[in-house]
Amino acid sequence: MAQARNSQEAVSAAVHVPLGKSEHAAMARAAKQRGFANVGDYLTQLHRQASGNGDVPEQSSAESNSGDVSDNLRLYYETSLGRLLLGDARLHLRAAPAQSIDLIMTSPPFGLLRKKSYGNEDAHRYCQWFRTFADEFQRVLKKSGSLVIDIGGAWRPGTPTRSLYHFELLMMLCEDYGFHLCQEHYWWNPSKLPTPAEWVNIRRVRVKDAVNCIWWLSPTPWPKASNRRVLAPYSKAMRDLMKHGYQAKLRPSGHQISAKFGKDNGGAVPPNLLAVANTESNGRYQDYCREKGYPIHPARFPEELPEYFIRLLTDRGDAVLDPFAGSCVTGAVAERLQRRWTCCELNEDYLKGALARFETPCPGDSEDLIPAALESPRSKRGRNATYSISAPCSVPVADGDAPLVTGRWTPPPIAGQAGSAWPWRLARPSCTAPVRDERRLGARHDGAASDTMLFPFPPVLAMLAGLNICWRSLWGCATWLPCWRTYPRCWR
Repeated sequence: MAQARNSQEAVSAAVHVPLGKSEHAAMARAAKQRGFANVGDYLTQLHRQASGNGDVPEQSSAESNSGDVSDNLRLYYETSLGRLLLGDARLHLRAAPAQSIDLIMTSPPFGLLRKKSYGNEDAHRYCQWFRTFADEFQRVLKKSGSLVIDIGGAWRPGTPTRSLYHFELLMMLCEDYGFHLCQEHYWWNPSKLPTPAEWVNIRRVRVKDAVNCIWWLSPTPWPKASNRRVLAPYSKAMRDLMKHGYQAKLRPSGHQISAKFGKDNGGAVPPNLLAVANTESNGRYQDYCREKGYPIHPARFPEELPEYFIRLLTDRGDAVLDPFAGSCVTGAVAERLQRRWTCCELNEDYLKGALARFETPCPGDSEDLIPAALESPRSKRGRNATYSISAPCSVPVADGDAPLVTGRWTPPPIAGQAGSAWPWRLARPSCTAPVRDERRLGARHDGAASDTMLFPFPPVLAMLAGLNICWRSLWGCATWLPCWRTYPRCWR
């Protein structure tokens, strides 16, 4: 009864705002997109903002589900063109003027299964977590501005299938926030390791995942851009064509090639496949972090990526923002290209190392600092590097030598050993079953000889025993015999 009275009092105290069905539906959609539980919470937040108390809005339900938003945001480093902020980027975004940013160039934490030291969201909650940033991206971007997101894929747990979270993010940004997909790009990293090892190296049922998706989005279908700023060198075949001429004609594909095709425009229009090896291991940033004992950020993208989009989409003096700065690669490139920039990062340890991208001690005077971002562009080797991709099926392999794997994995046979299994296939030792002492590896429990050897135990056991002996010898040979007795009998 008491609960019923309280609910009746709450209903009687509520204020009913007359709304049409279409207006209420539109407000409900807007509230859901921005992470509010209902239209009332959404209207309350709009009132706070309109009354001047909403410069830093209260935490919405989406934020409470994805972690608290810190109230601390402070200036960490500043140059004549930009600044590095320590704290939650959402605080900076909420205080930024509307339509004040020309380019948001960022690589947010990926929705990976394995947690990283810099923190990352689960794939199935990724879009909900990203909404609190998307709201502000939409507000602060200029109508002619661009949003560029470098985002890698992820594997679903336990199966060799891919997560769709990065495509779901793209659909959410376009359908719920009105962004237009100007063009998708793909970053091919030739030096990427063949992972995940379980599916690529061991079971051999998938190929190396070496491409990141880069979504280029904009509030308008016509953002400012010019591909003349990002030209690539002409290939030898194209140089020969321009030298000897080209016969204008209709190609079998239906494309009409005009006489202007052989015109020298200073370089070739690059494809949307960006081939950049992420192999830097001894640069100024890494050396500085090792010298000072700072952690090296484990997920840095190369300078070529932000440089490509900053040149393609902005002019000198334009504003560039990276809300997930990491080691501040975007800020260093923007500084060198004379763009105004702002970078935000939650982890102060990463910002300590990021200062190496802007400040380098002068020879003989460790207290004086010079802007290193302006004086040390990429090396010529990195700028002029070219990469090639072999044609598919370049290495001939007979079908019989590589049988297809279907369903659960069956190890392939070893050449020269009829009926033998893959040498590194592990089987759990059946130590709990009664085994007579005279039984050895390669013998069946029924006494019949076996032609299958699940694991090369003799050489591996010898290696383990040798390592054990060497280690135990440091503490006394007397400990070896008790240790040997602990080995399961079925392994001897």
